[in-house]
Amino acid sequence: MSPDRDHAETKTPRPRGVFVLGLLALLGVGLFALFVALGTWQVHRRAWKHDLIARVDARVHAQPVDAPSRGQWPQVSAAGDEYRRVRLVGTFLTEKSVRVRASTELGMGSWLLTPLRLRNGDIVLVNRGFVSTTWCEGKATCIPGPSGEASVSGLLRISEPKGAFLQDNQPGQDRWYSRDVAAIAAAKGLAPERVAPYFVDADAASSPGRGEGNDGPVGGLTVIAFPDNHLMYAITWYGLALLTLIGAGIVWRDERRRHASPNR
Repeated sequence: MSPDRDHAETKTPRPRGVFVLGLLALLGVGLFALFVALGTWQVHRRAWKHDLIARVDARVHAQPVDAPSRGQWPQVSAAGDEYRRVRLVGTFLTEKSVRVRASTELGMGSWLLTPLRLRNGDIVLVNRGFVSTTWCEGKATCIPGPSGEASVSGLLRISEPKGAFLQDNQPGQDRWYSRDVAAIAAAKGLAPERVAPYFVDADAASSPGRGEGNDGPVGGLTVIAFPDNHLMYAITWYGLALLTLIGAGIVWRDERRRHASPNR
């Protein structure tokens, strides 16, 4: 191999131009700032999630309180009220029950939702619990509910409008995939101004049926779970920020080498 060729192969690349270095610097600063911001956001989200879990845990284990009355309905929200333990007394409108498709620890089936007319005439939709696909021959109203006044305790839940993922509710065919309070009330001819904007998941004491013999709805199956992956996400974003710094250091060292090389 000729000396000229050796010299060409070992020649250090020219230093980058000011324009290229400026672009690399802007890109590095932008990526670093973005990754740090995303990591910090996840840290704040984690703190918020832990506070939410603590508040919900306190609600679930508190003594039941009266369900929000009509004057309080506009203030009911997921952040302030969901999973609060409440109690109700009223008469079930069994003939206006609906089944909402559900998957639980007992298998595939439905939630049985029945309007409960309170003493003042207001109505709260009560999720009386899980029923199998064969219960009541797949219907919702062939078996009467409790006669007379019934006392219900359970967890306040927020309405689930429109339907489930890729499955819209079909009120005309009485097919329900989410517990959409307003839509169910309208389909069953209930006065909208008298229907609470939330529903209540009855607990096991209020709906003690045990499904094996298809003898009634099984209450107390509410699943309370909050995904908490924020720490992992924060570490990922901060790790990418660190890699950006390492990359910037490599570029800076390479640029110094190019400037210091006598062969350029």
